Amino acid sequence: MGPFKVSPMGFGTWAWGNKLLWGYSEDMDPELQEVFNMLVSSGINLYDTADSYGTGKLEGRSEQLLGQFLDDYPGSAAVRDNVRIATKLAAYPWRLTPKQWVSACKASLKRTGQDKLALAQLHWSTAKYAPLQERLMWDGLVAIYEEGLVDAVGVSNYGPKQLQKISQYLEKRGVPLAAVQVQYSLLSRGPDQLAVKAACDDLGVALIAYSPLALGMLTGKYSLQDPSSLPGGPRGLVFRQVLPGLAPLLDLMAQIAERRGKTPSQVAINWAICQGAVPIPGAKDMAQAKENLGALGWRLSDGEVRALNDAADRVPQAMVQNVFQTQ
Repeated sequence: MGPFKVSPMGFGTWAWGNKLLWGYSEDMDPELQEVFNMLVSSGINLYDTADSYGTGKLEGRSEQLLGQFLDDYPGSAAVRDNVRIATKLAAYPWRLTPKQWVSACKASLKRTGQDKLALAQLHWSTAKYAPLQERLMWDGLVAIYEEGLVDAVGVSNYGPKQLQKISQYLEKRGVPLAAVQVQYSLLSRGPDQLAVKAACDDLGVALIAYSPLALGMLTGKYSLQDPSSLPGGPRGLVFRQVLPGLAPLLDLMAQIAERRGKTPSQVAINWAICQGAVPIPGAKDMAQAKENLGALGWRLSDGEVRALNDAADRVPQAMVQNVFQTQ
């Protein structure tokens, strides 16, 4: 993975600034700083963000908070300097020329307070709806790397076919592809995701798994029998579609968790690590962050992984994949 060396698990900051999906409010910031401090001190060094994270006027809030929290981290400078910030640059229709992509990356550097980012990723491919923009984006990624703004480059929401195309293009330009980020969990392991995983293994790049808890459905904390437990908004709609068929998988996860002295969430995250992925669960409070950390320091057995895969294969309604993911 070249310069992209990271901890077995990272941390995703999608919720930071997102009022619509995650109910963010500014009064959460002090606890989020505590969450960040605890994770950094615990050895988590990959923090994934995006320049589009944050709803409405809060767009860019996630990057700003990450920069602010890093500045205010009270621990040692050596530990702080080991933090790797990975951002994703949105495929906005006005981002066409290499210069525009370089400007976008510089804006992310400014918001995060960094001289250089560990990783810049294309947030999604435009191959499905604006194929002419796609190649221009690749040139933008090359320009960002050649300008020395980042240690490495990657892509997000790229399917196996488009992944092969961009990896070949970057290789010709002398730019190593370091990471591929896709939705990947026990509920996101259909043929396309498995093909992405195989391509990552073949190319020798990191697979960063976002939504390893399937928006929270794999935590076992939500039940259709208790409608008040379900989240509101778009997440609630997905939960109502998927949860009815999840009982056998969640029961198995609960059994493994009890036997291991762990929680279903920790089993789900550990499963992703056992696949060779780098999961990036989020956390809105200390309790969630500490629970996520409990996924480290142990491994599911091969038999447990097989049983989980078999149970996941029998789920009648798996997670809907990100609409931006290409073939």
